Parts: sequence; C-alpha cells; structure tokens
Amino acid sequence: MKLIRFGQEGAEKPGVITSSGKKIDVSAFGEDYNEEFFGSDGLKRLSVWLTENEDVCSQVSEDVRLATPLARPSKIVCVGLNYAKHAEEAGMAVPNEPVLFFKSTTALSGPYDDVILPKNSEKTDWEVELAIVIGKKASYVALEEVEDYIAGYVLHNDVSERAFQIEKDGQWCKGKGCDTFAPVGPFIATKDEIKNPNDLELWLEVNGERLQHSSTNDFIFDVQTVVSYISQFMTLLPGDMISTGTPFGVGLGLHPPRYLKPGDVMELGIEGLGSSRQVCKAYSETQRIKNNR
Repeated sequence: MKLIRFGQEGAEKPGVITSSGKKIDVSAFGEDYNEEFFGSDGLKRLSVWLTENEDVCSQVSEDVRLATPLARPSKIVCVGLNYAKHAEEAGMAVPNEPVLFFKSTTALSGPYDDVILPKNSEKTDWEVELAIVIGKKASYVALEEVEDYIAGYVLHNDVSERAFQIEKDGQWCKGKGCDTFAPVGPFIATKDEIKNPNDLELWLEVNGERLQHSSTNDFIFDVQTVVSYISQFMTLLPGDMISTGTPFGVGLGLHPPRYLKPGDVMELGIEGLGSSRQVCKAYSETQRIKNNR
C-alpha cells in the first residue's frame, strides 16, 4: 500500500493511493497513521477494510494539499555521514559506528509545503534521504529480525542550517530541528512495495540543477544495521521515523559552498517513493505569529 495524508494543516485526513494510482479518502476507517495505528497491526486491518470499502471511498482531488504521510511520531532519529562519498566530501573519516542525532517532530511538513529559512539563517542546506517507518515496538532487535519491525519507507528532505549545526558549539539538533526542516512524503510505501531499500536511486535538484544523484548502495550502514543498532540504545515506537543519511552533493560540500536563499526550489525523489518539491521562503513576523497560535 501507499499511505497519504491530505488536507489543510491541523485538519489532515488519512488516504491511500490505489494500485491504479487514484488517491482515495479512507477517513471512514476511523484511524490516523500514528503510533496506535502502526502498533495495532493497522496496515493489515486497513488492507482488509479496503477489500470491502475501497469502491465507496471518495476520491481526493489533485488540488488538495498533501500533508506529511504519518502523524507526528514520538521521535525522528537520523543517521549522519552514512554514505561513503558524502563523508569524503565533508572531509570526515568514515565512522566506525552509525552517527546519531535527533530531528524535532515540529520540523515535519508536507512534501510540497514551503521551507521557511529560519531567522538569522546563514547556511541552509539540502539533503535527500531515505527514511524508515517503524511498524512495532522495537528494543534490542537482532539484525536478522529487523524486517519484522519495519512498516515501510518514505522520502525525506533533511534540511539543515550548517551555521547553527556546526559553527555554534557543534550541536547538530540546532541546525536540524527548525520548523519546516523535515518535508516528508508524498507517501509511505509499505515494505512489500520496496524490493531492496539498500539499492535505490535517489536525487535532488535546486532550481533545476541536479546536485545529488546516487544510490543507497553507497550506504556505510545498511537499513537493517541502522535499525538494529539504534534499538540497542533506545526503544523505537510504532510510527517512529529513522532517516538514513544523505549522499554526496550537499551545498556544504561544493566548492565554493552553496546555500539556499529565498525563492530557491528544491525537487527530490527516490526510486519507488515518488518525488517532492519545496520552495524556500524567508522567515517573517507572520511566521512567528502563526507558530505561537
């Protein structure tokens, strides 16, 4: 299945993209795509429900906003420096173990929503990434058991403010967790839709110029290793998202470095997971007022 959520911010509804490519409203199923859904065998229950109800589900208009395809998870865990060529362009040694950091859940935004360059931003960068959606509670998971704990996969743009991340005491969360810095989607593909997550083409363009183009076969730590490793240090809950790192071609690694400015357009995609598009906008007082409502 391909899971979507749609509608205006704060009023999102669950949907599904059918095998024919039609977007349908499944809000009559009565559940959002959240921890409770994934943790109670929701994918199987939804699949059964669709066999009896798909024909009566209303179609979602192409004009309707697509939201992040999972409701706010308990956490977003990210892996840094997980592509060999990206570590090389960053001038950093290949890590012996996965480098972990968290991205705030308030950074989540829809696949076509604007990215707001934060107040005092100097060096906002792009990062196309494959993200894993956890399907059930996971703690101390053995490598050979990982597949049982994965619900599916989703496209993620790990937008990063490098000055905040690197130059201000080296605290990555400050440069990774800004509002709108986690555009996700357009859909979650259940794991049966993706034959090999460790061999997927992925790409990103800024203003039509292709800057990232690689494959997850350049992973230092593959999907199974990442999930098992993280579960040794924390419990992963159903619906949690793990972002697996970005390939070479980020703005930080260009010569000279290049960063996003208002009006820039990012377009990105992953084989089997669709594509997304975000326009960069400058932070404004209107944004602060909106956030404080």
